[in-house]
Amino acid sequence: MSASVNSSIDLAQVNATLGHDAPGLVAWALGLGQSSIVTTNFRPFEAVILHLVTRVQPDVPVVWMDNGYNTEATYRFADAVTKQLGLKLQIYLPRRSRAHREAVEGPTPALDDPRHAAFTEEVKLEPFTRALRETAPRVWFTALRATDTAVRAQMEPVSINPDGLIKVAPLLHWSSRDLHEYCVKHGLPNNFDYVDPTKGEDNRECGLHIAH
Repeated sequence: MSASVNSSIDLAQVNATLGHDAPGLVAWALGLGQSSIVTTNFRPFEAVILHLVTRVQPDVPVVWMDNGYNTEATYRFADAVTKQLGLKLQIYLPRRSRAHREAVEGPTPALDDPRHAAFTEEVKLEPFTRALRETAPRVWFTALRATDTAVRAQMEPVSINPDGLIKVAPLLHWSSRDLHEYCVKHGLPNNFDYVDPTKGEDNRECGLHIAH
């Protein structure tokens, strides 16, 4: 990350003026002229962040950590959104397939199983670390929202990670109704048949946004 770019960013000012202006925040972040990515898991309303970013920069890399445990509907949704928006999708898979892992270790460990942390590392965190290493972004767009978890409720729309990565969450303050209305307005598909095996409950933090 260019130190001059980061040192010139007034986070408090950006968050105060653009924190509730998703299109404005996306335009500002892409206007920095730095290499960018947008991550997605194709959960409900993910088409919103993908549309917001790619209508400004159509060729921005879209990174999906496909854990291998998604529903059929999620895979169909991923294909539909990718086709409709012309996404430059880059899929990162765990080192082992789901079939391989389950043949050796059995079904997905429960949340209170000591093996669950290793499972999360294998199917989500390691692929994401690999994605960051290979795509080397300086700006990271994410669809996280304050209503997701207690951790995310404490976040700002724009932050700078210790490694210098500028993390941008344009939808942080959006409600489900806001997201629904955006999808309707722009004719975007949606997906409600989504399950994250690393979280279990919807309001459980998976660790990715704590680690990064």
